[in-house]
Amino acid sequence: MSKVIMITGANGNLGTATVKKFLDEGYRVVAVDHSNNHLGFAASNKNFEWQTVDLTAEKTVEAFVGDLIRRYGTLDGALLLVGGFAMGGIETTGGEELRKMYSLNFETAYFATRPLFQHMLHNGYGRLVFIGARPALKPEQGKAALAYSMTKSMLFTLAGILNAEAKGKNVVTSVVVPSTIDTPPNRQSMPDANPDNWVTPEKIAEVLEFICSDKGLALREPVYKVYNNA
Repeated sequence: MSKVIMITGANGNLGTATVKKFLDEGYRVVAVDHSNNHLGFAASNKNFEWQTVDLTAEKTVEAFVGDLIRRYGTLDGALLLVGGFAMGGIETTGGEELRKMYSLNFETAYFATRPLFQHMLHNGYGRLVFIGARPALKPEQGKAALAYSMTKSMLFTLAGILNAEAKGKNVVTSVVVPSTIDTPPNRQSMPDANPDNWVTPEKIAEVLEFICSDKGLALREPVYKVYNNA
C-alpha cells in the first residue's frame, strides 16, 4: 500500500520537484498551496490530490488535516515546505516584518504539525520535515536577514522538542537545510554567482524522499545540511 504524504508549498520550485519525485516513487501525494494548482504534469496521476488551503489560519489547517485523516486513515509523512524570505537587519526589522516572517516560516509549519504529530504518535509511525535555513545556524549570515533567520531557527527548536516527546515511538521530525537553491528567481537576483555551486530542487527532493522511505527508518533527530558547494 502506498504511503500517504502531504506536501505544502506544492506550487513552489522546491514543491514542484518534490511532488514529481514522490509521485514517480509511487507515493500517494496530497499537494497543498494557497493558490491555484500549477502542477499540470500531475493532473492525470491517480495518486495525486490537490488542495487549496490557507496555511496561516490555524482552525482551517486543523480542520483540513482532520479531514485527510478521516479520508485516508493514516498520514505517513508531511513535508512542510512553505516559507518566505526577507532581507533586513535589526535597524530595519520592526514588528510588522517580524510577524510576517513568523507567520510564513513558523506558523504554517506549526499549525499543520500539531494535529499531524498527535495522529502519528497514535499510529506509532510518522515523518515530519521542516525546511530550515543556513543563516539560522550561522549568525554571521543571519544578521542581514534577521526576521527570516530568527523564525527559521524556531523550527530547529520545535523539531528537537518533538523528537524528545516522540522518543521510542518511530515518529521523527527532520530539518532539511539547503544552501542557495538553484531557481530562476535566484539566478536572476544573483547574476554574478555560479549556480553550479548551488543545490537543485531535485536534489533536495531526493533527500526528502529518502527521509520518508524505508531506507530512513533508523534515523532519529536528523538535521540534513544540503549545501552542495555553496
